Amino acid sequence: MSTPDAIQAQTRLDQPSAPSEAAALRPEVSVVVPTWRRPALLERCLEALVRQTLWPERYEIVVCDDGPDDATRALVERLADAHRTRGLCIDYLPITATQGPAGARNAGWRHARGKTIAFTDDDTIPDPHWLEAGLEALAGGACAAAGTIVVPLPEQPTDYEADASGLERAEFATANAFVERAALVAVNGFDERFTAAWREDSDLQFSLLSAGGQVVKAARAIVVHPVRPARWGVSLAQQRKSAFEALLYRKHPTLYRSRIAGTPPLAYYATVSAALIGLAGILGRIPALAGIGLIAWLALTFRFFLLRMRGRSRTLTHIGEMAATSALIPFLSIYWRLRGAIRYRTWFL
Repeated sequence: MSTPDAIQAQTRLDQPSAPSEAAALRPEVSVVVPTWRRPALLERCLEALVRQTLWPERYEIVVCDDGPDDATRALVERLADAHRTRGLCIDYLPITATQGPAGARNAGWRHARGKTIAFTDDDTIPDPHWLEAGLEALAGGACAAAGTIVVPLPEQPTDYEADASGLERAEFATANAFVERAALVAVNGFDERFTAAWREDSDLQFSLLSAGGQVVKAARAIVVHPVRPARWGVSLAQQRKSAFEALLYRKHPTLYRSRIAGTPPLAYYATVSAALIGLAGILGRIPALAGIGLIAWLALTFRFFLLRMRGRSRTLTHIGEMAATSALIPFLSIYWRLRGAIRYRTWFL
């Protein structure tokens, strides 16, 4: 059965649907916040959201709990009770049928009532003027807007902290994004095959652009995104994200090459190749080949280690972590890239 949203959806995003009487009763914008078992961070985010300068009647907050737990539910219900008299609606939406933030965000915006959907994460701190600035950016007719993300860093960050600061340079990130509901309907929202928090936002951006939509910058819509503490060796687990690069490339090859990466990680391939040559020399009892391969592998690995340490924390723990992970990352990254290429049947090297 067709839903009201589906009936209003257009083939092209530059063909807006006519407003209905029911739309006038809805909040103007819905904030969708996916979360997963970290109520302390979520509370910090929600405390910032309830202090928006936008009138409470003009927006609502939908918390999508992608791993429902009692602590998160209790937090949201407490805040909902506290702010209901102001006219602010805060909904708790338990998610049990999805895996990952893409699916949780889909459930959230489909449940929400606003004409515009504002996305942020549970570990951000939105500026008080965030919603007003986002709506202002869309006033010119764009279907989506990307806000400004600020990632505070120490003078000498760890490798993980520096990597997380890449959010500041992202073209479009769901930590701070505004999308018209009609546009989400037209492209069917997020692709739920992106089961990790990686590239699902770029996929949505590329889908909107491919459908003829305009995506603008909302520079005044600011969220602060503090870096959470990470376990030792977290960069190794992050290499799994490389598989989603292949999925994004398969769906949007031209946009991927022009906006994200035009060439494969040649240094990683060289490092892995050198190690394999050295191993072949050892197994084949060819000392010269083994020596050449292993020396090349050591040189490339040391170079990678030095690049990662440039301007980074000099604590002994961090140095040790960088040394160990620098030896393993090229192998894991290539493995997941090739696995993604096979899984999604695309020539992605």
